[in-house]
Amino acid sequence: MTVNLEQWERRAEALWDRYDEHIARAGKTGFVAAMDELATELGEDHPVALHERGGARDSTGDESGAVELYRRALAAGLDGGRRRQCVIQLASSLRNVGQAAEGARLLHAERDAGSDELDDAVAGFLALTLVDSGREREALSVALLALSRHLTRYRRSMENYARDLAP
Repeated sequence: MTVNLEQWERRAEALWDRYDEHIARAGKTGFVAAMDELATELGEDHPVALHERGGARDSTGDESGAVELYRRALAAGLDGGRRRQCVIQLASSLRNVGQAAEGARLLHAERDAGSDELDDAVAGFLALTLVDSGREREALSVALLALSRHLTRYRRSMENYARDLAP
């Protein structure tokens, strides 16, 4: 049976929209079970299913389980904007399980790989991983550079000061 991915994604989005309801009714394990059940429709090794299963674990506090699934999703060929989301989520989970330096490496590579609407998210999570890696000045530089893009005044000054903080 072939599953229409667009329809499946709408159903996954609807499940996320009811996250609080699931948690209240069935607890964290109930939400994870609901996502796992939905994911089986795409198949055990489908990159989108792996990513969503990782996200379910991540959002319910099982960062170690999320890391494994995020890695599998990326290895299975997750692409497009979802791939970038997965890298951000993987880096954040790595930070939460004590592997912030690896998360920072992933986000540095992601920042250098291209630009899109998730640039500020990459910068924010990069700053967090850098702080947890003991690189606070660099973290502040990353955060201020991201902020400077939104300033209507003092942009050039903020960018220069931010760059001066970086190693």
